[in-house]
Amino acid sequence: MAKESMKARERKRQSMVEKFAAKRAALKEAGDYDALQKLPKNASPVRLHNRCQLTGRPKGYMRQFGVSRINFREMALKGLIPGVKKASW
Repeated sequence: MAKESMKARERKRQSMVEKFAAKRAALKEAGDYDALQKLPKNASPVRLHNRCQLTGRPKGYMRQFGVSRINFREMALKGLIPGVKKASW
């Protein structure tokens, strides 16, 4: 499980990206790269990193479900994810 500070940092980056999205788009459209440089670093969507919503695990992230592979497997076996079942043939 990731530290709470790492999860909080990612949430902070996400909110910063959402806050400055319109401003960044307008500056890019205008071609004002000097003003774009003056925005906070964390306002750039490139700095975001996908993390599991439950544990904060950065690796093995399944984008379609928003959780790590480990949590996905546990939830699927418990039947918590609709439409997902263990393969058998």
